[in-house]
Amino acid sequence: MKKGYVLITGATSGIGYELMLLFAKDRNNLFLVSRNKEKLSLIKKDVEKKFSVDVEYLPIDLSLPESPKKVYDFAKRKNLNVSVLVNNSGFGLGGEFVKLDIKREEEMINLNILALTKLTYYFLQDMKKKNRGKILNVSSLAGFLPIPYMNVYSATKSYVLSFSEALSFELQNTNITVSALCPGATRTNFAKVAMMDESNFNKFSMSSNKVALAAYNGLMKGKRVIIPGSSNKLGASAVKITPHSLLGKILKNFNNN
Repeated sequence: MKKGYVLITGATSGIGYELMLLFAKDRNNLFLVSRNKEKLSLIKKDVEKKFSVDVEYLPIDLSLPESPKKVYDFAKRKNLNVSVLVNNSGFGLGGEFVKLDIKREEEMINLNILALTKLTYYFLQDMKKKNRGKILNVSSLAGFLPIPYMNVYSATKSYVLSFSEALSFELQNTNITVSALCPGATRTNFAKVAMMDESNFNKFSMSSNKVALAAYNGLMKGKRVIIPGSSNKLGASAVKITPHSLLGKILKNFNNN
């Protein structure tokens, strides 16, 4: 069997890409999953040459319910011993709920929740047998909030946070850790996909490499919840003591404008 691999979904851009570089720099073999076959191929050539690690990849749409099992089956066929799982793939949508495309909402739920849950389920089976592994699930500060005009997205991220924390406690007496990454606004293609004002969004956002570095360090330390940036930590603390009735009104006015 080959040396351990780090499986990263959504590895061709943003936080996933930056995490991929950090793992590669530490001489970890990589198993990358994304829809973009061309980018995956280019990354494989570049990273293998630059860092002398093995890079396997699978171009696949994880919003399709059958895809997570295909990812797991691919890893088994290739004898890829996945010791670290990074569930990074996801996207958001902004706008009035009844005016959004319900098919896109369904894709978002499938990707943000179903794919993440299934991949965790499949690869955790093998980690349990070895009693060793790390899982990083990308949630968001939105997971702490009820966000009008981004209600389904914030609900999916709330699920990721709750699921990850609960699973972490469940695995407390093992050598397997589960971490939830909860970044605030981050300079990726998120705002564009979510149909948000990119200029305003980027004013208050962190760079994806800073978020990835905080995520990497937190994962290595086995932190249950990772919140990059002091202002984001402060915001998360404030949210916990602020009534949702007030938060909802503030966020509704902010997003409506």
